[in-house]
Amino acid sequence: MPSSPPVPADPHDGLLLAAIDMGSNSFRLEIGQLARGRYKRIDYLKETVRLGGGLDADGRLNEEAQLRGLACLARFALRLRGFEASQIRAVATQTLREARNRDAFLARARTVLGHPIEVVSGREEARLIFAGVARLQPSERPRLVIDIGGRSTEMILGQGRTPRQAESFQVGSVSLSMRYFPDGRFTAEAFRAAQIAAGAELEEALQPFAPGQWVEALGASGTVGAVSQLLAANGISDGVITPAGLRWCIGACLEAGHQDALDLPGLKPERRAVLGGGLSILYTLALQFGIDALQPARGALRQGVIFDLSERLEAAAAPARRGAGQDMRDASVHELQRRFGSDLAQAARVQRLALSLFRSTGAPRPGGTGAETTRELGWAALLHEIGMSVSHHDHHRHSAYLLAHVDAPGFSQSQQRRVAELVLGHRGSLRKLDHTLQQEATLWPVLSLRLAALLCHARNDVPERVVALRRTAQGAQLRIARGWADGHPRTMHLLGEEARAWERSGRMALAVLGD
Repeated sequence: MPSSPPVPADPHDGLLLAAIDMGSNSFRLEIGQLARGRYKRIDYLKETVRLGGGLDADGRLNEEAQLRGLACLARFALRLRGFEASQIRAVATQTLREARNRDAFLARARTVLGHPIEVVSGREEARLIFAGVARLQPSERPRLVIDIGGRSTEMILGQGRTPRQAESFQVGSVSLSMRYFPDGRFTAEAFRAAQIAAGAELEEALQPFAPGQWVEALGASGTVGAVSQLLAANGISDGVITPAGLRWCIGACLEAGHQDALDLPGLKPERRAVLGGGLSILYTLALQFGIDALQPARGALRQGVIFDLSERLEAAAAPARRGAGQDMRDASVHELQRRFGSDLAQAARVQRLALSLFRSTGAPRPGGTGAETTRELGWAALLHEIGMSVSHHDHHRHSAYLLAHVDAPGFSQSQQRRVAELVLGHRGSLRKLDHTLQQEATLWPVLSLRLAALLCHARNDVPERVVALRRTAQGAQLRIARGWADGHPRTMHLLGEEARAWERSGRMALAVLGD
């Protein structure tokens, strides 16, 4: 029997990878290494930033909180010197999902950090949390994973490495503490009110996350870790969180009367201000969901980000490797095509041609600097017609709306918006993209996608060899083989209209030449 050809080694095996988790209470930097499937932490930095405490009544992040966050990111940037862009992924969670001025802050933050920052949806945050726990604490038992953050709480049901249900709820230790323990005083009335508020937010999860759906419960990240350490240090448990242990913690708070008077072994000073809210959520979860024992989990969002980044790098090398992993974003794109009944043949031909045109402009190749722009163009081409499931009229607008708002595992909210903008711009007036087209990184993908959609408008294959797009001093030049141009007069008419549209926009001059 002939032997199988050897599988090339993963070129990224052993590469240092870094994840930045910009949470509502703390910012964390994790540097790790995956070698032969095993994870090793290289470094871990954590700072209490209280970003979530800086949201005002209008939902705007105040300057003081922004400066705390920027100072922390500056220190992280020093540690990340020498890392390539492909080795780093920074994600932001609930506070920046809420903040009305998040784009302005993210622009400042990117300048300080030197790398882009992705705002992830609640469900995507939950998926990444489960990925971190499932890899570092593997089990085939059905499990419930809970992560109580500063302004949100994530709940995930899963088995093995597969999450079956993932939800995010807008209640966290910072937001609840600010509302019910604003002056640091602990009272029985405040705890009762906080528990009712938490219960109201979590009530819709009662059925899907009922005890019959899981056999073990794990708690990830800050709040659970802090309470677990508190119980263990005081001899109440070995670190397992139980209803009785939570009642002891609440009793200790009431006895102290104020957060400044809390002086318990195992309690870090920076945790005092958010302990009341965290305990209220934990006790509510224990009672409402029948959690008799919550085990502290190994793994959290930051490790999930690293594992996800590793899978992306592995998938990018997949053409040379059999059995390589899959980028979750590719799976999401295929699922969206299936859900909305895309014409797969048309999507594939537009994608092939759009990427060919984009590369002919000197765009970055996959794996190089700016490779994500190429990938976003490819996804936009595959999904540019999903809005036809709503209406053929203005389907590009429906497609863009769906892409900007649908749950798409693996994608950040930031990246979904960029793909949606490309889809919105693939046809119709260019005026709707006035701001977007000022950016060089967006102009050329938009042009490539528009031209590909026009060239393939009759739903026939267009050989890549007959068209080429070039940058010129005046803008762009589309060269089309004379034989093909002569045989497709209607397409040439549409391309002439497209050239006039770009001339009216004032963004560039597009010359269409048949030779």
